[in-house]
Amino acid sequence: MLGQDKQTDAGEFDAAPKRRRGRRLSAIFAQLARDAKGSISIGDIRDTLGKRSFAPLLVLFAAFNMLPLPPGASAVLGLPLLIVAAQMAFGSNRAWLPDFITQRSLSAEQFRTVTDWVVPRLIRLEQVVRPRYWPFWRKRGDRVIGIIALVLSVSITLPIPFGNWLPAFATALLGLALSERDGILFAVGSVVGVASLAVVCAVVGGAGIATHAFLAWLG
Repeated sequence: MLGQDKQTDAGEFDAAPKRRRGRRLSAIFAQLARDAKGSISIGDIRDTLGKRSFAPLLVLFAAFNMLPLPPGASAVLGLPLLIVAAQMAFGSNRAWLPDFITQRSLSAEQFRTVTDWVVPRLIRLEQVVRPRYWPFWRKRGDRVIGIIALVLSVSITLPIPFGNWLPAFATALLGLALSERDGILFAVGSVVGVASLAVVCAVVGGAGIATHAFLAWLG
């Protein structure tokens, strides 16, 4: 049960629940890029990752929103993230995406551009990430992270210049924390998430004040 830590032979306590360790996200994404031929749809990516793999989907869709893209792109790319986070928050067991999203495709070259940016950064993070101090039991972590990611994904879809990068980064950290059951990374991702929302609120508030002052100046 939560809070009952297992003592090891060395006298240390392992606060993370035992789980079978699978392939790391960097290896999964690198394999996807190597196997990509022709165009690859969002549905293909979802099916390859597995319909129950919420954590990889969070990381991947968050990574899309961290790339330097034209203004307004986050309104489109943030939608899959919003849908996945909402399903996690409501306790769904399978990741579902509507057809108009799953049928959208990237060329193999475009997908490799994304993974070439994502994979090296994931590898660096994975060198220090490991199962430890995970504060949740069973599926509770999925729901908590889903709720946080849902709030962040709403801010990602807002048309705020450069306002989507920090919440997308926080979402990627939370997805990686969930994948590895790393409580420390979960705490870091949560702090970054709160900071990103504070920045978004400051930008929106500043824009509102500036607009009000401009209208008052006009008369």
